[in-house]
Amino acid sequence: MCKATLKLRGVAQIEEVDVSPAEHTLQWNGAHYRADRLALDPPVSGTVYGTLLNYKGAYAALGDAVNEPPYKAPPVAPILYIKPANTQIGSGMPIPLPDDVTELEMGAALGVVIGRTATRVSETAALEYVAGYTVANDVSVPHASVYRPAIMQKARDGFCPIGPWVVERDAVADPDQLGIRVYINGELRQENTTANLIRSISRLLADVTDFMTLFPGDTLLVGVPEDAPLAAEGDRVRIEIDGVGRLENTLVPEHELIREVTV
Repeated sequence: MCKATLKLRGVAQIEEVDVSPAEHTLQWNGAHYRADRLALDPPVSGTVYGTLLNYKGAYAALGDAVNEPPYKAPPVAPILYIKPANTQIGSGMPIPLPDDVTELEMGAALGVVIGRTATRVSETAALEYVAGYTVANDVSVPHASVYRPAIMQKARDGFCPIGPWVVERDAVADPDQLGIRVYINGELRQENTTANLIRSISRLLADVTDFMTLFPGDTLLVGVPEDAPLAAEGDRVRIEIDGVGRLENTLVPEHELIREVTV
């Protein structure tokens, strides 16, 4: 067991609990629970930033495209975007499938949750600014271009499940050696590791805070591996990150969710 924080659905305060990421269980107020038996909200409070092309395979898949217009050169700094508040949902909540889309990309991502105000931190000291780690699904409508903000593809309602909890920093011995797996309806569809990041966790934090401040509660998604698997209506998606946790959500047609809210 290790220390973690989570947020019960509809409850304002953050709860401190003991969790077993491998068993998907927790202890709270003297009782033992399975995480999937609880209604949970996202366990983060600040801005969530995504990072593009930080996996070696994702970058290599671009080939010579990085040397073509509009930029005509490889990126020299992290490519960031925001997953705004409307995208964030908790573990177990439905992912809305837009009516004009048949499949969505499931973007398995390690979330680094900031614990101290971080401005121009050094690579050697970067992890001192981390409060803990969580699991995120950086959902996206499939699209090809990485050269313009993909707001319509990445910032739709419910397109960033996060959770089920944030494990404390010291519970993860080496965030640059974490296995990541994506299951769809129980079938393993993707497997990778943070050892394949172009920028390590510390390097990414140093490079990002060189030009912008990260505040306590902000979350930095370190990147999505290449060949993100596709999921369709009714598919149940499970993302596992070793030592951090398991995030589970099911795709539900968007119009059904809207009807539930309005009726």
